[in-house]
Amino acid sequence: MSALYPSLEDLKVDQAVQAQARASPRMPALPVQGAIVSPPSVLYPNLAELENYMGLSLSSPEVQQNLPQTPEGERTAVLGAWPGQVVAPVSGNNLGVRRAEIKPGVREIHLCKDERGKTGLRLRAINKGLFVQLVQANTPASLVGLRFGDQILQIDGRDCAGWSTDKAHRAVKRASAEKIVMIVRDRPFQRTVTMHKDSTGLVGFAIKKGKVVSVVKGSSAASNGLLTSHYVCEVNGQNVIGLKDKEIMEILATAGSVITLTIIPTVIYEHMVKKLSPTLLHHTMDHSVPDA
Repeated sequence: MSALYPSLEDLKVDQAVQAQARASPRMPALPVQGAIVSPPSVLYPNLAELENYMGLSLSSPEVQQNLPQTPEGERTAVLGAWPGQVVAPVSGNNLGVRRAEIKPGVREIHLCKDERGKTGLRLRAINKGLFVQLVQANTPASLVGLRFGDQILQIDGRDCAGWSTDKAHRAVKRASAEKIVMIVRDRPFQRTVTMHKDSTGLVGFAIKKGKVVSVVKGSSAASNGLLTSHYVCEVNGQNVIGLKDKEIMEILATAGSVITLTIIPTVIYEHMVKKLSPTLLHHTMDHSVPDA
């Protein structure tokens, strides 16, 4: 018959083993006779072992020394391993990133009309939603920070879902000249990509008529997720829609070593600018540099 409890002799042996382990913590405990003892499993090497783990050095001074610095003083991480390597920001604390930020959630704005009864805003209905199609420079719409691609959720307390473009413009036209209350979501169809220029001043992509048509393999553009068949909406938060490629390249050339592009898929962009002439986009769209 098997015993339900260990015998007195077994308990004495076990206590002796534990006492020895406490007295000599660096020595392995003696196993009980007849027992099978498995070595303890170690999930992670300790810090001393990590210092030489696979030839890696983890000492803080050496790590800090080998992380390059951007001109803005940001800590960076290398994206490759060849001379003149491109880098990408870790902190994201950059002026262009802040200007281009697409914030989550919604916000309320108070829009008014100018002396001619205009807001400087054109809207476009897409997928049962209402979006900003055009913001004219130096108008009430530009002063309150509306941007191309922003979604208008409410106008004076009325939900805009399902509205046609004509209905939206009629609502704005009939609204008070002193205050139009709008609930807005930041550019839901757009996203940002932050890149660093390499030693030759390039980030590794080409545009044609404002659209990204190629991305250089191994470049900062490729490493940070820039895609073709997307239009460039902003450079460091500055709207470039409607500008000539030469003008966009000039903005890129003077934009500093860190560049944040705001891009939108071609299929959405083409819906957004439908019925807007290139001349109107070039000369009427607000292309000023936004506040951070």
